[in-house]
Amino acid sequence: MLHRIVVIVLIALGVWAVVIAALVISGRKWMAIAAAKALPDLVRLMKGLSRDPRVPRGSKWLLGFAALWVVSPIDLIPEFIPVFGPLDDVVVVALVLRHVLKKTGRAVAEEHWTGDPAIFERIMRLSGAA
Repeated sequence: MLHRIVVIVLIALGVWAVVIAALVISGRKWMAIAAAKALPDLVRLMKGLSRDPRVPRGSKWLLGFAALWVVSPIDLIPEFIPVFGPLDDVVVVALVLRHVLKKTGRAVAEEHWTGDPAIFERIMRLSGAA
């Protein structure tokens, strides 16, 4: 089971790297930099929120569900399909983050955000929790 999870994580990282390379090649260097920095920042945000006592237990369960969904070998769209493969993972994480941000508020999420404030603002705007 651990071997399968490692393979899935490596595939996801490979797809992520291909997307970033495609953005650089297409002349969208600023978007590539934002994408490269956003993933680790989102992981730290979700980890911090899952450990924060101000986050409701139900929301913590949803954060755990999202993490399991991302590493799970079972997907609605297979990961090896470029661009569309990780789409179901992105949708699940986005919906869970939207829920958690609405439950906890901006201030709690901002405490756990370690990345670029402009990206945080964009996430807040896109989630509808601004």
